[in-house]
Amino acid sequence: MAEIEQKLSAMGLELPDPIMLPPGVKLGIRWVRVLGDRAFVSGHAPLAQDGSLAYPLGRVGVEVTQDEAYNAARLAALAMLASLKSALGDLDRIMAWLRVFGMVNTGGQFNAYPLVINGFTDLIVEVFGPERGQHARSAVGMAGLPFNIPILIEAEVLIRSSP
Repeated sequence: MAEIEQKLSAMGLELPDPIMLPPGVKLGIRWVRVLGDRAFVSGHAPLAQDGSLAYPLGRVGVEVTQDEAYNAARLAALAMLASLKSALGDLDRIMAWLRVFGMVNTGGQFNAYPLVINGFTDLIVEVFGPERGQHARSAVGMAGLPFNIPILIEAEVLIRSSP
């Protein structure tokens, strides 16, 4: 088993199944676009183990608590790792996490967006270590996100060529 997958297993974490879009929804995108030594990752939502959207849904600070949103960001990290594994064949090909853009579905007075997206960052740094896992990042609030998901995260990673 590869190093990153061993680390996930030791942490008691499993990658979810591929995303199951809601009925009738079709997207003409790639979840991961590899170009040269970069992989550009489309926005990922928190997924349940079966690939369906994870609950709770809603706006952070209204229907979703900050702690629930932090956990949703961790689930989005696992969903993104599943897509990267599918695209790259091996998560050990990831040499560095370069950039992460986190969007938080918010309402009311909530504005602690970075604290929510820390759920993603904390998991990636724990799995990949600080040298490979630390990344540049933005965390912003949005008036809404698709399907009322609480967070959406996209990324760019540096990869080594396939073996």
